[in-house]
Amino acid sequence: MKRNWMAAALTGAALLLTFPAPSRADDKETDKEKPEAKESSPRDSVVKILATMRQPDVFRPWAKSSPTEASGTGVVIEGKRIITNAHVVLYASQLFVESEQSSDKIAATVEAVSPGMDLAVIKLEDESFFDKRKPLKRSAELPAVKETVLAYGYPQGGTSLSITKGIVSRIEFAAYNENAMGLRIQVDAAINPGNSGGPALVDDKVIGLVFSRLNSSDNIGYIIPSEEIELFLKDVADGKYDGKPLMHDQLQTLENDALRPFLKLDKKAAGMIVHHPDRKDEEYPLKEWDLITKIGDHEIDSTGMVTVKENLRLHFQYYIQRLAKDGKVPLTIIRQGETKSIGLPVSAKHPMLIESLHGRYPSYFVWGPLVFSTATAEFDRLGALYPMLCRIGSPLATRRGDRPAFDGEQLVVVASPMFPHKLGKGYSNPVTKVVKEINGVRIKNLRHLVETLRDCKDKFVTINFNDRASETIVFNRQEASDATEDILSDNGVRQQASDDLAEVWKKK
Repeated sequence: MKRNWMAAALTGAALLLTFPAPSRADDKETDKEKPEAKESSPRDSVVKILATMRQPDVFRPWAKSSPTEASGTGVVIEGKRIITNAHVVLYASQLFVESEQSSDKIAATVEAVSPGMDLAVIKLEDESFFDKRKPLKRSAELPAVKETVLAYGYPQGGTSLSITKGIVSRIEFAAYNENAMGLRIQVDAAINPGNSGGPALVDDKVIGLVFSRLNSSDNIGYIIPSEEIELFLKDVADGKYDGKPLMHDQLQTLENDALRPFLKLDKKAAGMIVHHPDRKDEEYPLKEWDLITKIGDHEIDSTGMVTVKENLRLHFQYYIQRLAKDGKVPLTIIRQGETKSIGLPVSAKHPMLIESLHGRYPSYFVWGPLVFSTATAEFDRLGALYPMLCRIGSPLATRRGDRPAFDGEQLVVVASPMFPHKLGKGYSNPVTKVVKEINGVRIKNLRHLVETLRDCKDKFVTINFNDRASETIVFNRQEASDATEDILSDNGVRQQASDDLAEVWKKK
């Protein structure tokens, strides 16, 4: 299953070794005994998820990728729902659930999803499925390191439920996908595709969901803890996912010996230095060279760690999700020798110029032989071209990680190779080029490009690109407009624009 949006080379996965099902008490009847009712087992609440996926194709934005079959695991939770990993169900055109006790495939739909935290909730069309399948209890506490964990799931290599065993190796507060951060439990078991979304249990309580493995290492697998699941479920209770509050400032450690005298700090001072505040306006409470010493009442050491409990230290940003109130988190800082208490704004929304599709399909517009779209994080196949993009000064490289310079700013790119047509005679292929201007009008975003071409009355249209190595393309406006329908037909493109932009173009 293709998962190129997963951060840090993680892939959906599963634990490998299979263990026998838990033994049951002797159920032989005697003359004086009646059979006892069968006790519910955790395995009764673990399901297999079957998905037909149609991923977006950012280099052919008018079409979805070919369908691929994939499978994962889920677990029954309260509210007649099933929780699993986002990457198991994201972009699924068909979704089915089956249990170990039955081969019936029950249709399902996605109710809520967080691509960043890799969590999703699905519902079934036939809720009678839940009559004999009860929610598993979730642990309110993090497990201890070296504690034994059982992971349930449907990994590749067989069709029946697999139960695998491992121990907790470590617990961290780390990066997930799409700039999200959260708790992560590392286990020492082998992991394979298919077990993604399956529950990990300690003493028959769910401590989290299996979600990934580290490709470059053996026996390193990861679990999303129940604490993160609770935050996700609380967030989506209103029917939509808002995201977790985060701070977006760039920080550096206080480890180097020269930093304390440079900042005129006491030898005992500890904390994290603000290297680049998220905002530069006067109202923003953090400034460059501030030293963050506490979050709430928790002291921060010179590498950014705080003590959470005995034998557990996490990055201080872990406490943001626990202490944030009304969009702010309490911090103590030292600025020019003075200790201050501030309320730092934290939010899930942090606009980026080049963002992920967040489970959507890309918008596009075809005009003449050119296909225009918006640069998104899914353009990751350009990685091999990154040095060249830097050399020519393409914004795809030079503005990576930037905020929008103004509300609504997007990088408009030629997403696909130029369609074959006489209009393109002699021009170099402008695929992946960022549009700078059309007839001298600076292009703000994809909608603005459509409006500019729609309202143009000039005989010729000139298209300038935003780098040092691109030629200017000139088309006869009427010829390009007249040729568009034939180009669409010749290349099997169903419509000239995505639905959102078709309405803009029709206003001509």
